[in-house]
Amino acid sequence: MIKQSHQAFAGTLLFVFNTLLVFLLIFGNHLVIPQWLQPVGRMHPLLLHFPIVILLMGILFEYFRFRSAFRNEVLYQNFTTALLLLGSLLAAVTAIMGLFLSKEAGYSGSILQWHKWTGVSLVWLSSAIYWCRNLPWYKTQVAKTAVITTFICLLFAGHYGADITHGQNFVLGPVMRKAEAVPIDKALVYQDVIQPIFESKCVSCHNDDKLKGRLLLSDMEGVLKGGKSGKLFVAGSPQLSLLLQRLHLPLADDKHMPPAGKPQLTDDEVSLLYLWIKGKPNFTQKVIALPVNDSLRLLAASKLSPPEATTENYDFSAADEKTIKELNNNYRVVQQIAQESPALSVSVYSKSNYAPKAIEELESIKKQIVSLSLNKLPVKDAELKTIAKFTNLRRLNLNFTDITGKDLNELSNLKNLKELSLAGIQLKVQELEPLLSIKTLTELVIWNTGIKDAELQQLKQRHKQVNFVTGFKDDGVPIKLNNPQIKSTTWVFSKPFELVITHPIKGAIIRYTTDGSDPDSIKSPVYKPGMIISSDVTIKTRAYKAGWYGSDIVTINYNRNTYTPDTSIIDKNNGGKMMIDKELGSFKPFDGKWVGVPFEMVIHITFIKPISLKTIGMGCLRLNGQQILFPADIEILGGTDKHKLRPVGRIKPAKPLKGDPDKRSLFEGKLTTAEPLKYFEIRVKPVSKAPSWFPPQKTASVWVDELFFN
Repeated sequence: MIKQSHQAFAGTLLFVFNTLLVFLLIFGNHLVIPQWLQPVGRMHPLLLHFPIVILLMGILFEYFRFRSAFRNEVLYQNFTTALLLLGSLLAAVTAIMGLFLSKEAGYSGSILQWHKWTGVSLVWLSSAIYWCRNLPWYKTQVAKTAVITTFICLLFAGHYGADITHGQNFVLGPVMRKAEAVPIDKALVYQDVIQPIFESKCVSCHNDDKLKGRLLLSDMEGVLKGGKSGKLFVAGSPQLSLLLQRLHLPLADDKHMPPAGKPQLTDDEVSLLYLWIKGKPNFTQKVIALPVNDSLRLLAASKLSPPEATTENYDFSAADEKTIKELNNNYRVVQQIAQESPALSVSVYSKSNYAPKAIEELESIKKQIVSLSLNKLPVKDAELKTIAKFTNLRRLNLNFTDITGKDLNELSNLKNLKELSLAGIQLKVQELEPLLSIKTLTELVIWNTGIKDAELQQLKQRHKQVNFVTGFKDDGVPIKLNNPQIKSTTWVFSKPFELVITHPIKGAIIRYTTDGSDPDSIKSPVYKPGMIISSDVTIKTRAYKAGWYGSDIVTINYNRNTYTPDTSIIDKNNGGKMMIDKELGSFKPFDGKWVGVPFEMVIHITFIKPISLKTIGMGCLRLNGQQILFPADIEILGGTDKHKLRPVGRIKPAKPLKGDPDKRSLFEGKLTTAEPLKYFEIRVKPVSKAPSWFPPQKTASVWVDELFFN
């Protein structure tokens, strides 16, 4: 089937490519790919589909080649040889291109390494099968094992490649990801509204493993830092923000984001980003902390689930689990509003798939539905009669539906209704009167409904128990200053340094305190350049300017660490290095900087040269809601012989109380000896008995980060 001369040449070429692969793997870190060769690397995604298909055919034929029907079939054997040779050659070329491409900026991380080594292993395995398949020892079992191993390698190489180009866990994400609707009363603006937009539309190209434009959008730090083109946004000025500029470029423009061919942001998603930036991004703010008529809150509410109502007792029984399961589909979600609660929340999606039966089919659980969202669906007046049968409804969202208002009186039978949203529906004020007769009604959303201000004022006077949400109106009220910017980010220091704080608004005054109190606009000291930090201190800063509201308070902790140990080891844990890396953990225990255990933690510290210390300090975390408490006892042992250590210090934090706030604290213990010591052992003991206010069967754990030696 293949001329011997051609096959010999191709076989030699395969050997050369494998040799080049080995060379690139060994010396790749010392090579710089010239610009003229970069287009070759960028052909990697273009070519890779050919070897995948050809190799799949080749190994499938190879798997069955020893069957009696094919063993002596010359055409079958020759065709399999050709497939394996061609597939291996193309796989080798693709792998070389991939190594060239990986040298460009924006490609790094563990997923890239897995993709590289599974891809290279695929080349070596397929080449080995081609070279060895006619040797005497190459029998049926060997062939099948080699084929299965090659297939597994091909599968994983493709999986990791998809993760690099389309985002982490792209292949398995749809079946593994559990969609959990966050209740609006618990949702954070950034974490639950903004970050999901980045995750679904941006992170595939801006993650730890594929850092396009040196921009990381998978965490808050990366969003704040921006990329090689500059900061992602200008707080309060969406029109000046690079993010919005790139989103609004023509789709054909090379700088439009996301690129053509990738999923684009919806109008609502663009609006959310615009409003978030306009409101000066706050990464810890809750959605319900926004004013009730704020546009960002209203738009976010349409994407979040209703508030949890765990404290309300219901006088109806739970629906049949099988019925609930059958009612769930691709365009309708039915779920409990809380564990062990009979109350159900229903959200219906997909304008193109909507039909009245989506509501009619819910009659079997009409007693259990307390929340129903039909936002932006073509719901007609006729469907209101069906909705009126859900007599236990507390929350109903009909925003931007096709109802006219003339049959709204159908809903007056909903005697338990508390919140009703009618935004975007043209209404007459008299059509609202039947609804306002519902004694339980506390909130009515009627922005963009055509109701005039004078009519609205009359409604408010007659129905003072109802909160009328009418949308955002700029009435000239002063706005809040954005926060002071801390330029000195060396939180752990060994030598005194100058504290640098700036503010982007000209004329803003930055005031601060160091005694734990909140800075005010009159008595607190004014920050001036030249302020030196030389010892442990907690600084609170706030910006003020005439005609503006003061900024939020920014709290920063600086801790001195004069000496750094040579080694740090933790028993039963591998986080020893994190204790002396000079990086402080945040209020997120799983940020990669904390070490947490539910048992006694023993930390072994070694100084090569004996050193005389006065104090040893340790950073600890307290999060009552996650059963993380400060240690009950911290014992410090020391000595010049690691086998003969003696007590040299002790720290006894206060016992935990139920109302203790979440806090990160530095506990410092004075040593009882000034003798130079080489070895220290720090024993961190958790609270032995969980407090009575802990959940049943829950134990307290200790989370520590960073040791300080002074």
